[in-house]
Amino acid sequence: MNTRFLETFLWAARLNSFSAAAERLNTTQASVSNRIAALERELGVVLFTRDVRCVNLTPAGRLALQHAEKIVNLTGEFRQIVSSREALRGTVRIGAADTIVYAWLPLLIRRMNERYPGVSLDLTIDTSLKLSQRIQNGEVDVGFIMGPIMAANIYNSPLCTFESCWVGAVELPLPETGVTLEDIAHFPLLTFSTGSQPHQALRALLDSHGLSDSRIYNSNSLSIMTRLVAAAVGVGALPRVLVDGIIKSGEARILDISPSVPPLTFHTVYQERGDNAIARAIADMATEIVSETTTQWMTAAA
Repeated sequence: MNTRFLETFLWAARLNSFSAAAERLNTTQASVSNRIAALERELGVVLFTRDVRCVNLTPAGRLALQHAEKIVNLTGEFRQIVSSREALRGTVRIGAADTIVYAWLPLLIRRMNERYPGVSLDLTIDTSLKLSQRIQNGEVDVGFIMGPIMAANIYNSPLCTFESCWVGAVELPLPETGVTLEDIAHFPLLTFSTGSQPHQALRALLDSHGLSDSRIYNSNSLSIMTRLVAAAVGVGALPRVLVDGIIKSGEARILDISPSVPPLTFHTVYQERGDNAIARAIADMATEIVSETTTQWMTAAA
């Protein structure tokens, strides 16, 4: 029996809604419906009465709920036991976006090395778009990306949110105060790669303010974007954690502009497979790291 189906059943029962359960689990309503239907077929009972606005437990569903909660709780305990130092072996393929590297990835790798000495690491740093595809193809075990991935058998969990900012070199000819979106639109705007969530959000922001002709410079290397900001090539729309160094060095300054740059939300993502215990252990560890390293520019998911 797939414990993810049981977890889906629990959330649908608690929220009386397949759509609300889908939102909570960062998946689609169709995926929730399919999981519940599969569970009902396996058990040979109807768990919910369906309505247009909500779902309600049947008598069989209420009985199943009591036992499902016990099974899910025991499964969590079992994973803790299996994920001990002695149990985990093999190689874990981790994929992470640049922002995660700057924020806390070294802490995660150090803790993984200490806690799971029998596990080797295959690390890929790439864009969220490319990592998303590699996760779905089974080429990456666990990813820390701007998600979620809306696909079958993919587990998504909100991880953390990074504050973003407008940032420019101190030598750029901009007012000391009262800088506007129109002011910076005269310069190239530096951001994430084409097609990424930040790129799309920036394009939508500019379009909504009548600045569709603004130049956007994209790159899949945020370290390069940061250096271009410091070199006064343009104005960055970047995560605050990435530009902290050039702010402290006096090369650049935060530009207090309204509207602000939208924040970036990252998810932990991996395939729901029975042989993916290492990925689940690393995902749990990432949640630990984030909760311990929350800063003024990064907040852990609620």
